[in-house]
Amino acid sequence: MSLPRHRKHAAPLTDLRGARHDIRRNLRTNRWLILLLAALVLFMVVLQNMLAGDILRLDYYAYRLFVVRMRRAWLTPIMQSISELALPVVLLVMLLAVQAFAPGRQPGLCATCNLVGVVLLNQAFKFIVQRPRPEGFRLIAESGYSFPSGHSMVAMGFYGLLAWMAWHYEPDPFVRRASVAGFGLVVALIGVSRIYLGVHYASDVIAGFCLALAWLLVYTKVFAPIFMPEER
Repeated sequence: MSLPRHRKHAAPLTDLRGARHDIRRNLRTNRWLILLLAALVLFMVVLQNMLAGDILRLDYYAYRLFVVRMRRAWLTPIMQSISELALPVVLLVMLLAVQAFAPGRQPGLCATCNLVGVVLLNQAFKFIVQRPRPEGFRLIAESGYSFPSGHSMVAMGFYGLLAWMAWHYEPDPFVRRASVAGFGLVVALIGVSRIYLGVHYASDVIAGFCLALAWLLVYTKVFAPIFMPEER
């Protein structure tokens, strides 16, 4: 009598495994869309709270951590050097390296168009929001509006694209993972450096990361394949 009972429960278990497999497959297939929606939602939450003044609590805690507690005489030059990784002259050198060594028909043009798009998007939102920069604790001179952080957007957009290239076209698994981790660390440190140097609020940096990530997801899905070869 036990054999029919096992047969009776076999079909539901098989259906459950199949449903789980379908869910995992759908998540893998649509993960870029999920990331895009998450980035846009988080950006809108930060923007809404910043305009309402609620996000200033986050900015205060970040100020206490990165400005009050972290600042050291020996660390400041390091943070300045990290921040300069998003300067135009550094990006120009990186663009030349991409054109010379990256795969594809026009990898340098691909990275250039991506960078131009990020900068234009940043300037548009700076003009719309017009948030003043922090006052009273800057270590370097900066001009222009604060929200969203231009350095953070450039870092996420440009170095994020390099991470995407490494992940999709580097055949060696170790080099691929190390490159993505390295570029990700550069992006994070540039954002921290802007708070440390006192030229941006934490909400500026978070919003810049989210907006640039949303742009990058669309760019790599729609425009990058025009310049790049088939994946490995």
